[in-house]
Amino acid sequence: MYHSLLAGLSDSTLALLQQVLHAAAWFVLDLQPRDHVTAALQSLHWLPVCQRITYKLCVLMHSVAFGYALTYLQDAVAPFSTLPGKAHLRSADSGQYDVPRMSSLAGATAFSIAGPQAWNQLPPSLRHTV
Repeated sequence: MYHSLLAGLSDSTLALLQQVLHAAAWFVLDLQPRDHVTAALQSLHWLPVCQRITYKLCVLMHSVAFGYALTYLQDAVAPFSTLPGKAHLRSADSGQYDVPRMSSLAGATAFSIAGPQAWNQLPPSLRHTV
């Protein structure tokens, strides 16, 4: 669940985490000073930090959408199809989830916010893939 805690971090904090990822790649592959770390990250199949956070959130949301997740995760989010007043909309059949409004930026790190945001940005073909 730590990836949902990382959702909504500032760009400066993400940049620090990305530097740690780069240092790990340098260490793992024993790179020389003139070697490019981007190619090293690609050879290791490591995503950049911000994309990894989004990926992990989408994996958790996939398990929620298809009923594999724990109950507390399923209870934290609500599909459009279960919301009163929204069940008749076309978006109710699209597999999207409601993103509650938050009054503070700290709330954006919660799984109930960050998970549906990441999931709703996926193309419909991916949201319906089992």
